[in-house]
Amino acid sequence: MAVAGLTPQVVTETLYALVVNEAEPFIPTEVHLITTQEGAERARLTLLGEDPGWFHRLCREYGLNGVHLDEDNVHVLRNVQGRPLQDIRTPSDNESAADLISEWIRCFTLDADSALHVSMAGGRKTMGFYAGYALSLYGRPQDRLSHVLVSPAELESHPLFFYPSRSPRVIYGNDAGQRPIDCRSAEVTLGYLPFVQLRHGLPRKLREGKAGFTEAVQAVSRSLGTPFLVVDRACHCLRTRDREVELPKGQFVFYYWLAKRLAEGRELPRCPTDGVPEPDYAKQFLGAYQEVFGEMGVRDQTRETLEKAGGMTKDYFLSTISKINRTLWEALDEAPEAERYRIAAHGKRPQMRYAPNLEAEQVEIR
Repeated sequence: MAVAGLTPQVVTETLYALVVNEAEPFIPTEVHLITTQEGAERARLTLLGEDPGWFHRLCREYGLNGVHLDEDNVHVLRNVQGRPLQDIRTPSDNESAADLISEWIRCFTLDADSALHVSMAGGRKTMGFYAGYALSLYGRPQDRLSHVLVSPAELESHPLFFYPSRSPRVIYGNDAGQRPIDCRSAEVTLGYLPFVQLRHGLPRKLREGKAGFTEAVQAVSRSLGTPFLVVDRACHCLRTRDREVELPKGQFVFYYWLAKRLAEGRELPRCPTDGVPEPDYAKQFLGAYQEVFGEMGVRDQTRETLEKAGGMTKDYFLSTISKINRTLWEALDEAPEAERYRIAAHGKRPQMRYAPNLEAEQVEIR
């Protein structure tokens, strides 16, 4: 996938470098171009037409069979009204370009068996930036990012140079002297750009469903930022830095019980031994119920279950934690950041103790 403006030759230059100059040639099955309306017209006339048809010439000259590029693979950037963009100049144009470029890259990275090569050589600098950033958001280990390098410099962005030919072909350089240059002697190489893979920080719905560029960036920022949790006793909910999670009554009280002990630096509970209920845990839990909902707020069924069992059992303890973690996972869009707020075991067996997966100073009881 390449981004381009008025220089569609970045497609043939990059394809040439991937196929001819690489120790392990990368021969794509599909080529896609993201560009402006004028860029699409130039690509149609120079790359895909019968004459000069530079893309087809390259494939014939270097024996590239099965590399697919047609007009359907030339994607025109559009503004928020759906009209094709002639150029990218306004903040709104930039936002539209960012969303569309990142959406194409998201789609191209859905197939786990595919490998995506992104060229950021063409178009406005913002287009290249968005292509590189979007690959950071969605890219996988098998994906690559590059910038094409052309030598001599007079051939860079030259309207008549598309790739180094096998047979002699003379054009005149863009320099003041317009010296004649044989395209056969040109050098086209790729500068590979490493990128940080942030895909693991995206919620599943953003990896698999349509999402804007800004939304994806914010989701990754949340996953990388320092976690902080407010346990709000008044509204019976949990608040992360920018999310609010409501838990069912019993789950909230259980979470509140553990989070409060963590925040206050008190001893955290261990999982009760199988067949040996913990009456003290039941007392602490029912006390937390009264703190949140008052004396009349304790559910009779909860009290009866704990009293009948003679305390909090292993099954009650672990099943409640499992329900809470599942609720958090779903409420936080199955994002990796949910791991930071789940209840987890701390320490080593048999002394493992349970609390939210946070430090004491990252929890506020309000």
